[in-house]
Amino acid sequence: MILEIEFGGEKHRVEITRRESKFLLCMDGGDAEETEAFFPEAGVIHFLREGRSYEFRVENAGLEGELTLDLRGSKIAVSVRDPRSLRARRSAADDEAGPKKIIAPMPGKVVRILATAGTAVEAGEGVIVIEAMKMQNELKSPKSGIVRKIAVSEGATVNPGDTLAVVE
Repeated sequence: MILEIEFGGEKHRVEITRRESKFLLCMDGGDAEETEAFFPEAGVIHFLREGRSYEFRVENAGLEGELTLDLRGSKIAVSVRDPRSLRARRSAADDEAGPKKIIAPMPGKVVRILATAGTAVEAGEGVIVIEAMKMQNELKSPKSGIVRKIAVSEGATVNPGDTLAVVE
């Protein structure tokens, strides 16, 4: 599972892999670190990592993945998003200013590039087609603008979260 987590004003990409009772956490492409996680009661998460114990209490959970965690009296505002969810992709595209990335929502293969670098596109216009599990998925421009960069080529294999194109 891949999540985008924001706390302390910084965004992080966290990949979580379950291995029996433990989890492997890989943050921002770094080395995977083994972590044990327990859920002793509703709203409580207990981590054991590198011999240290951390217990978080969920104080406030919003509908959009917004959480307030309590760690020994310190309040931490955290935003958690699944980059593959439609809601997360739509909220990321809401702000029209600046360049926007088209991100692979799932693993697959690029089968067609519909708009080359330098092409003007409208919001919602197809830019790249990827195939996953024998289904073709057209990835659309998040905004009206110019395709500044195509980061993949036809036939390339992509992973969830990979940047495929940039629209400015």
